[in-house]
Amino acid sequence: MTKSGSPASASAEHKLTAPGRRTRERIVQAAADLMFRQGVAGTSIPEIQQAAGVSASQIYHYFGDKRGLVRAVIDHQTEASLDGQRPILDHLDSFEALRAWCDAAVANQERRQCEGGCEIGSLASELVETDDATRADLVEAFERWERPIREGLARMQKRGELSADADVHDLATMMLAAIQGGLLLTQIRRSTHPFKTATDAALAHIETFAGR
Repeated sequence: MTKSGSPASASAEHKLTAPGRRTRERIVQAAADLMFRQGVAGTSIPEIQQAAGVSASQIYHYFGDKRGLVRAVIDHQTEASLDGQRPILDHLDSFEALRAWCDAAVANQERRQCEGGCEIGSLASELVETDDATRADLVEAFERWERPIREGLARMQKRGELSADADVHDLATMMLAAIQGGLLLTQIRRSTHPFKTATDAALAHIETFAGR
């Protein structure tokens, strides 16, 4: 299902038959859709059973318990979100690409009428204080998102397009924080203006480090 999931989950999934993988993926997709709309706490195992067309025993067979399924949903939503931002996410190594990436996010929110928010951020806000293992999954999810931003900025710095004193780690974190905060306010206010304001400010700050 994923390219960068935990070694344990990847190993367990590798042992499944092709029909087993398809069933597991169907359960995760159904759970992800329901949890995005209703929240994790508001989504029950019977609802997931019905949506996926499986039995409770199949869910417990593949995931052990609801917490195991939730962790699989985090992995799924992270991969889906990152895939939705490619190929531009893998080429964030110019000011123009960074701007185009933010513009694409605005267009996506406008298509959705600013409803739903961020799939990863919504999970994080509900789950971050539940247990250490789940929080670690969320840390990794955001690291997978921040990494291509950081790597793109590092390539710009290597080419001299960003000055040597630019801290690409901090700049990438700032950019991701602007995106997350902007998405939350966009969802609350049903307007993309907060997202544009936050990301414009972050991009303007990054541009102050433009190489001479």
